[in-house]
Amino acid sequence: MERKIVLAEKDIPTHYYNLLADLPTPLDPPLHPATKQPVSPQDLAVIFPMELIKQEVSSERYIEIPEEVRKAYTKYRPTPLYRALELEKALDTPAHIYYKYEGVSPAGSHKLNTALAQAYYNKQAGIKRIATETGAGQWGSSLALACKEFGLQCKVYMVKVSYEQKPYRRSMIQAWGSEVVPSPSPDTKAGRDILAKDPNSRGSLGIAISEAVEDAASREDTNYSLGSVLNHVLLHQTVIGLEAKKQMEIAGEYPDIVIGCVGGGSNFGGLALPFIKDKFDGKNIRAIAVEPTSCPSLTGGEYRYDFGDVAGLTPLLLMYTLGHDFMPPSIHAGGLRYHGMSPLVSKLYKEKYIEAQAYPQTEVFEAGVLFARTEGIIPAPESAHAIKAAIEEARRAKVEGTKKIILFNLSGHGLLDLSAYDAYFAGQLNNGNNK
Repeated sequence: MERKIVLAEKDIPTHYYNLLADLPTPLDPPLHPATKQPVSPQDLAVIFPMELIKQEVSSERYIEIPEEVRKAYTKYRPTPLYRALELEKALDTPAHIYYKYEGVSPAGSHKLNTALAQAYYNKQAGIKRIATETGAGQWGSSLALACKEFGLQCKVYMVKVSYEQKPYRRSMIQAWGSEVVPSPSPDTKAGRDILAKDPNSRGSLGIAISEAVEDAASREDTNYSLGSVLNHVLLHQTVIGLEAKKQMEIAGEYPDIVIGCVGGGSNFGGLALPFIKDKFDGKNIRAIAVEPTSCPSLTGGEYRYDFGDVAGLTPLLLMYTLGHDFMPPSIHAGGLRYHGMSPLVSKLYKEKYIEAQAYPQTEVFEAGVLFARTEGIIPAPESAHAIKAAIEEARRAKVEGTKKIILFNLSGHGLLDLSAYDAYFAGQLNNGNNK
């Protein structure tokens, strides 16, 4: 029995998979914040390169990965697929549990998959500098590395609570040559307005997005880059699911259940979307998106048009949202502290192609520790949400006496999140506000 399945570099996908080509009904378009009419490519061209705008609305099923991006992927892709043999043993379950491990990337998470693509397309468009936001820092550090790879400058607005909780993510961003500031910051009008109302604001992804979009829109040499939510971001992440399908075939099994954590939807989408195509084609497969109970956009939000940021600078997106002015508690899964959900993931949930579950922070860390003590990998707090759901499904399989094949995305390691584990071991975590 193989514990891990590793593909060769030649097996890195040559194309991204675009689920928009196979949706039974089309996505509703983003709306201009002023006119409430569908946004045009020209509206988006202020902050995005045209190639990414085309990918955002493309109906092509497969979009070719540029050779320069595939070459950059060879530094860490293909990523391994593991069979969680020790976790299965600890749970005494008939389920077979597999996980796709994206923590092997230099930045330690799946975010580098789209960061490299976005940096490449911006470079091709003649852009010199990128502005972005980051929550826990996985995205900011990934984009910093990608910008270094393609010779771009980068400024990262990092949510202040994570800036303070996760200092070594800041160090990674700086080590790769990018600038990072805590958000809200005095560097933008959006940041100054928030600080005027609340000088002690802990920040949110919605605030940081406002700052980064304002930065990009105010400079001709600068574009904005987003690490989740939008269609082109989920598109780039499908390299995860495409590789996983090959690896599951080698394992001789096909998943009954596919699981990923969700903040904006990119790592869940990256693993699940290639399998959801199979579901459209008649396969009996469940896909579960897992979020924190303290920021439950799918399980507690409303399906409506809303801004992607606090200041209302972004287009309006039809998505599950807690409201763009929602201020999430300071949980340690900083990458899941976002008020809204990818429009594509939201549509799949609305039309019941996928499920959603929410778990409290303390239970998530309990699952993460069990995983570390069995499989040896310390997971990021975000990824531990997927682990929690996988454990619950494996336990259900035991009760039912059924052999379920479970696949989840271990989207990143937790080696820069050990202060969160310190707090867990000290009994200082709760399921609301943690400083």
